[in-house]
Amino acid sequence: MIGRPGAWENVKNRQTTGLVKRDSYQILDIEINESIEKTLASGLCDLNEKDIPLHDYKDIPEFLQGNPYVTDGYRVSLPFNLCLKSMFIWTNETMNIWSHLGGFFLFIFFMLYDNIIELPNHQGTVADHLIVTAGLLCYQFCMLCSAGFHMFGCHSERASKRWLAVDLAGILIGVIGCYLPAVHYAFYCLSIWRDVYLFTIAALSALIVFVQFHPQYFSVHWFYQRISVYVGLVAYGVIPATHWYFLNGGWGSEVVQMFIPKVVVMYMLGMLAFTFYITKFPERVFPGTFNFLGHSHQWWHLIIVMAFAFWHSAGRELLYYQTRHECHV
Repeated sequence: MIGRPGAWENVKNRQTTGLVKRDSYQILDIEINESIEKTLASGLCDLNEKDIPLHDYKDIPEFLQGNPYVTDGYRVSLPFNLCLKSMFIWTNETMNIWSHLGGFFLFIFFMLYDNIIELPNHQGTVADHLIVTAGLLCYQFCMLCSAGFHMFGCHSERASKRWLAVDLAGILIGVIGCYLPAVHYAFYCLSIWRDVYLFTIAALSALIVFVQFHPQYFSVHWFYQRISVYVGLVAYGVIPATHWYFLNGGWGSEVVQMFIPKVVVMYMLGMLAFTFYITKFPERVFPGTFNFLGHSHQWWHLIIVMAFAFWHSAGRELLYYQTRHECHV
């Protein structure tokens, strides 16, 4: 589809001038010229297909390109209110938005359930409540950042880059959310090593933030460099896991037999999600077939939610093991 008359001019204006209409304002490079109250009052679901035209891959600007095998269903140059309303129409981003909005509410449920029921039933300390809550808040932040990127990335090139930065920040916080409870409870009785690894993870995270100031970091051309940074941060976890394995007596230890298989499963889930993401399977094999449902990024989203949920369960199990056994170190 060609789209609404003047749509491309709107994109150009948002990208280059930086000007905002007198009766509007900007949040994270999204020009908001209609209040949220007015948008909600107009009915989020009150849409027809003419309100939000969908475009073919060959017709979209470069900043929205990246997966030529998803050939249709792209939103272009949507104002703030239509970005919100586009959650409720069927586009190639609908599942990406709702999979992580669903994950956000799932982790809210886990946080309430753990703090109100699970931890009190297992005599959890204040520190236990804080660590579990911090980890789940990290997951929630990751989910919201991802949903926001897929919702607002079509607004303009400036907004797309800004929300990509938000999305990557969410991924970073999500990875920290995986490390925080795992390192805390794995080294529950070895506080020196716990602090060493938490400090190292914090330093690596700070380094990633610093690298993001490179002017090309959020460009399409730095895709593989960005991927390498986050793969490195995740792969680092093998070091404390291996160290912990030997500190606890190797495979003969009960806690090692309980927890190391979960570490392996977590990394397998991560590799499976990454394989979908990097290979663009299955749409690479069947271009145009999975435009709206079943393409690789949707599988990436779903597996990440599953991985976070699995890792939270594994961490909770390790916590309960540690509370039942006294430290002997």
